[in-house]
Amino acid sequence: MKKNKCLLCVTLLMAVCTSGVFAQYKHAIGGRFGSANGISYKTFVNTNNALEFIVNFQSNTNYSYFRVTGLMEKHAPINDVDGLRWYYGFGATLGSRTYKPADENKVLLAADGILGLDFRFPDAPINIAMDWKPAIELTPNTRLNGEGIGLSLRFTF
Repeated sequence: MKKNKCLLCVTLLMAVCTSGVFAQYKHAIGGRFGSANGISYKTFVNTNNALEFIVNFQSNTNYSYFRVTGLMEKHAPINDVDGLRWYYGFGATLGSRTYKPADENKVLLAADGILGLDFRFPDAPINIAMDWKPAIELTPNTRLNGEGIGLSLRFTF
């Protein structure tokens, strides 16, 4: 009986100590809104490191595009606010840009960075993030795109 109580205590202690590992959230999916609208999925690989995948699209009078971005992010807590973290990272984009009116289709390739704030509501499975995602487009035209400000609203699980 004493051995079972000891085992139970060790199990409970381990559960309490490891429950903070993904206290923020493990996975989140939702919308990303800004200069380009799309879908964002984020998953944590450990306490402070996450992978984020963004699928988005944009259309204006000159061109339209579809792109998929993969990012590796480092998260760090902001000590005074429960659920708030800041993050930074890098990744790459692959997509397609169609120029109007000629319907000329080009491959889009870019190197991306990201810097933002991430907040998970303590009593709800909701995550909100605001970030800046600059990119260096390599193809079809080499240019710096610093307009990537976005707001993500995601459901956490």
